[in-house]
Amino acid sequence: MADTRQSELGDFLRSRREKLTPKVAGIAIGRRRRTPGLRREEVAELAGIGVDWYTRLEQGRSVSPSLTTIDALARALRLTKAEHAHLRALIRDADRRPFISEVVPPAIRRTVESLNQPAYITGRRWDILAWNDAAEQTFGFSRLPTADRNVLICMLTNQATRRLFGPSWADEARRMVAQFRASHDLWAGDPAFRDLLARLQGCREFAQWWVAHDIKSSVSGRKVLSHPKKGRLAFEYASFQANDDPALKLTIYTAT
Repeated sequence: MADTRQSELGDFLRSRREKLTPKVAGIAIGRRRRTPGLRREEVAELAGIGVDWYTRLEQGRSVSPSLTTIDALARALRLTKAEHAHLRALIRDADRRPFISEVVPPAIRRTVESLNQPAYITGRRWDILAWNDAAEQTFGFSRLPTADRNVLICMLTNQATRRLFGPSWADEARRMVAQFRASHDLWAGDPAFRDLLARLQGCREFAQWWVAHDIKSSVSGRKVLSHPKKGRLAFEYASFQANDDPALKLTIYTAT
């Protein structure tokens, strides 16, 4: 897992470097450039580190950068707040135990079930672990096979979900992939996450979104659904971590 996570770190750095233009980075453009975005030596110079050292980091070779160096790289690559946090997490969480699916405490499960608005609990792999009647009426989680009760599998491979989101499906799905990428990279190489990625290949758009290596943080927002029985449904949604286990995330939809 550690080697795979180093590879994800290198891939993330490379993807940000190739997307950053010299103009945005404040670098004068001289002779014709063959490399998209910045060159490795330009990133190293902007961050104040050695080219060989940065190259090793981008190649996924074993190195241990300090937080000062990571922050310098974040500034050089013009990372967003979410991308900067992701870069730090990849370095900080170098050693992880194998993934084990979370268990929802009974008190949290009862709280979710008592809510009138759609609500559900997910884990680090985005498995759907608990939900209430309102969520069942909206998303029909119980009709899915147990192995398919995962937000990404539902969103990317289930045609009923694609119809439910209608014209907004592509934007919503791509946003979810970018949010999940932040979790995945910390568990890269773990069998449970490898199995999930293999299943997501069933979505023809997924490969393009995945290779972009975009990172987004979870935020509140608005969704409009086209329900087959209830018609148009407009929601505002927000998510919260559980104090009992921060790996558990509660998502609540409020009708607007």
